[in-house]
Amino acid sequence: MARGHVETRPLRRPWTRRRAPARRSPAAHPARDVTSLALLAPLAQPRAIADQSALRVAGPAAARIGELWDFLLVTGGVVSAVTIGLLLYALFRRRRADELPPEADRPADPRGERANDESGGRGRAGEGRPASERAGARWMVLAGIAVPAVVLTVVLVLTLRTLAAVVAPADAIASETPRPGEHVIEVTGRQFWWEVRYLDADAGRVFETANELRIPVGRPVILRLRSIDVIHSFWVPGLQGKMDLVPGRTNVLRIEADRPGVWRGQCAEFCGVQHAKMAMVVVAEPPERYERWAAGQRRPAPTPADPAADADRRAFLASGCVYCHAVRGTPAGGDLGPDLTHVASRLTLAAGVLPNRPGNLYGWIADPQAHKPGSRMPALPLAPDQLHAIARYLGTLR
Repeated sequence: MARGHVETRPLRRPWTRRRAPARRSPAAHPARDVTSLALLAPLAQPRAIADQSALRVAGPAAARIGELWDFLLVTGGVVSAVTIGLLLYALFRRRRADELPPEADRPADPRGERANDESGGRGRAGEGRPASERAGARWMVLAGIAVPAVVLTVVLVLTLRTLAAVVAPADAIASETPRPGEHVIEVTGRQFWWEVRYLDADAGRVFETANELRIPVGRPVILRLRSIDVIHSFWVPGLQGKMDLVPGRTNVLRIEADRPGVWRGQCAEFCGVQHAKMAMVVVAEPPERYERWAAGQRRPAPTPADPAADADRRAFLASGCVYCHAVRGTPAGGDLGPDLTHVASRLTLAAGVLPNRPGNLYGWIADPQAHKPGSRMPALPLAPDQLHAIARYLGTLR
């Protein structure tokens, strides 16, 4: 060891044991690992709801937005292609000095002097160019002004027509209560889930769900959008454009589906740590089926007749769940979390995070922070028997 050199080694506590380096399998290969992850990634996504896509349109508003998008895509592509073509033409057709006509053949100015006089001075701009080239330059400038003006005017007109077609009518915005025969849903954004109330002119027909909207096919539905904490944004690209939910203000949006199906939506405004996992589901059903579903949702939760099922119900009512959640027809009346009266009939859990299956329900109740870190739902200290009883009871609420 050289003089003055001090060998440094990382400190290691005497009671710790050095771990042996992990050995890779002889068959393991980085490219093979990446391929495996790419193949398994789709399987890790919940498949209980449809993909979220603005290209899978199913309503008049989404269709108008799609038509505007198609026009902008085609127009932008054509303008870009023409612009690039002109640039390439100017680049490769630029006249070189050796291509200019000889000095003796250059046109003289009106005073009889040549474009470039003996003193080496330059003539006025364009005097050394042919008349056809000067005319072409003038047309190029005029086209550069006229074409963008025409294109932008057409885009403005089509945009205003699309906005007029997708916004809610003025009378729906001004109306606070639904009129007979009108479908009005109040959607309230919360961190990080959606409270959904189906309004009606008859107060006895009002009911509440969460994270899922059901609408009748072929009938316009007015959404009254609110927020009680931060700014959210309601966006179901297959049915409508975006609309913000602003605290202290009610915005109105009209949606309509022209065929049955399931569409995924998303909060489109960053609202906190679990913004990306604040999804929703919109289910469009034939009117008769929708009315049967709505009638079932208005009913309170049934009282179990079986002693074992009633014991599960009592275990739920004795837990801390009742302080945050409501189940109509029971003493549970919390309003901090989603209404659970018919939770088993919904397609997803935790605002679109998990498909609504018994195993996922157990896991969500046992440790919600493992699935949605930062959510407002705490993990309660439940014994295994309590956990199973609560999950069984919630699984009967259809």
